[in-house]
Amino acid sequence: MTAAKSAEVRRILHRYLVEVVEEYDLCPWAKSSRLAGEVAIEIVWGTPSLDAWTFAARAALDLPSTRVAMIVAPQLAISRDAFRAIRDAVAAAVPTAGVAHFHPDAALDLATPSRLVPFLRRAPDPLLQLVPLALLDDVRGAPSIADLAQQAQILTGQAAPPREDVATRIARVNHATVAANAEDITRVLDDIAADRAASYARHGMQ
Repeated sequence: MTAAKSAEVRRILHRYLVEVVEEYDLCPWAKSSRLAGEVAIEIVWGTPSLDAWTFAARAALDLPSTRVAMIVAPQLAISRDAFRAIRDAVAAAVPTAGVAHFHPDAALDLATPSRLVPFLRRAPDPLLQLVPLALLDDVRGAPSIADLAQQAQILTGQAAPPREDVATRIARVNHATVAANAEDITRVLDDIAADRAASYARHGMQ
């Protein structure tokens, strides 16, 4: 594929990362990782095979500066459920990284923080995000566990409750953020989707 087409895929993804993920602070490390050049982006064209996904993932993760790898499939027509199966297969093939799947079709569901996740991952194109497990372990850490004496102090207000797991805290904060800004976030996502459709049509990518 031409450099112009690749540039458009990256431009559209950049809009999602900056105007949604960073603007609403949905990932505390997104902006710093991008500005530090630690986000590696690979594009897989057409309907990629598992080998193509795996090759691109490993190539991105092998770069010395990579903290986050994003593998984008701009021409892939696939349901979210079917894409989850690809995520599972890539995760099995690349066991050194945590793998998350992002998909453009996801309705807003604010019932619980976990049910909101697909909407937060409403990227303009199907993409897999990979983060080395070593980095995930460093970020997550181990949540503190209160013993019986500490639990008694917590219940009587003499001690603070144990700190939340990082992932749980981020999910809780994101839920509150989206609940307060759902209309604006949806408007931005819709605008990016429209930009993508027009741009890809001009470049013959659909």
